[in-house]
This record gives sequence, structure tokens and C-alpha cells, in this order.
Amino acid sequence: VQLVESGGGLVQPGGYLRLSCAASESVSSINVLGWYRQAAGKQRELVAQITSGGSEYYADSVKGRFTIVRDSAKNTVYLQMNSLKPEDTAVYYCNAVRFRLGKKSDYWGQGTLVTVSS
Repeated sequence: VQLVESGGGLVQPGGYLRLSCAASESVSSINVLGWYRQAAGKQRELVAQITSGGSEYYADSVKGRFTIVRDSAKNTVYLQMNSLKPEDTAVYYCNAVRFRLGKKSDYWGQGTLVTVSS
């Protein structure tokens, strides 16, 4: 599975962005789709996930501000980010996890930079 992110950029605090992650295969065949982020000097952290069954998970730091959406028709997963804060500044990565025949496969996009600054 190839993943291509887009939508990053510079935004002022309180602003919004929508990240997109286009998958090369049907997202319906992917068990878990997620967004991670890595700020400078910090470890990569999970931001949001959505399973094939529609269950969602959000990190406490983004609950109520970010929304993950899976669009099966477009084979794309989105991360809508509202009320952005400077601490949201990071490279955001799309992730796909597939389980087949007892084997787990992880796929990553190249990342897109989000900078929240006035």
C-alpha cells in the first residue's frame, strides 16, 4: 500500500487545516488507518486512528479539535484539524495497518509538515 499525504502548511494559532492521505489500494481492505506526528526532538506519537469497523481513537491532546474521516469512495483518509495550537507543530504521517493470514503489515506515507505560528 502506498500512502501520499498532502495539506500541510503554515497556519496561525486558532486556525484549521485538513490533511489528506491517498491510498493506492481500497481503504476498505485496510484494517486500521491512522495519523501520527513527530515534533522536532520528540518521538513519533499517535494522533488519531480509525478502524475498518469505524471505531475511532484520539490522543487526549487533540480530542474535540481533530477528526479523522475515512472516504472509501476516494480511497482517502482525512485529518480535520481545528483550533490549532503551536504545540501541534510537527510532521504528520499517515499510517495503514493490514492483518492478513496472521501477519501484520505497516505502511507509512512520506509525511507533511504542519507549522502553527503567528
